Amino acid sequence: MEVTPQKQHQWLDKFIGEWTSETEYSMEPNGEPTKSTGTEIVRSIGGVWIVAEGTGDLPDGGIGTTMMTLGFDPQLDRFVGTFVGSMMTHLWLYNGSLDATEKVLTLDTAGPNFSQTAMAKYLDIIEFISDDHRVMKSQILMEDGNWNHFMTAHYRRQ
Repeated sequence: MEVTPQKQHQWLDKFIGEWTSETEYSMEPNGEPTKSTGTEIVRSIGGVWIVAEGTGDLPDGGIGTTMMTLGFDPQLDRFVGTFVGSMMTHLWLYNGSLDATEKVLTLDTAGPNFSQTAMAKYLDIIEFISDDHRVMKSQILMEDGNWNHFMTAHYRRQ
């Protein structure tokens, strides 16, 4: 099977490279944020997928590893992908779209809520500030119907 990359696949090339990250997150609404640093290497698979492998500090002093895949499905007209991490057992499935400015990719997903008692909706919002700086913000839909922003990660190209 031969695939011709679309403009959306070419947009994903912005991720390719080596990045450093600075992350702040809090699993409690209005809780004291935890900070961590890490690195990420992003490569292309055939010009139609990207794979991002990251490592970063964990609160217990260990190192966590993450893996994200992103691509574009022309039949769905949606960006699709996955996310896994060494600190969790859930496989996150992404389905998202690019805004009109082509700077913000919003990815819908679902996973365990913070107390691990039920599934919840999540948004991972990736914004390119420049070619060398992107920000990812994560939100969870709380039981009260409000979105709780719990994580912001700044990635800077090395």
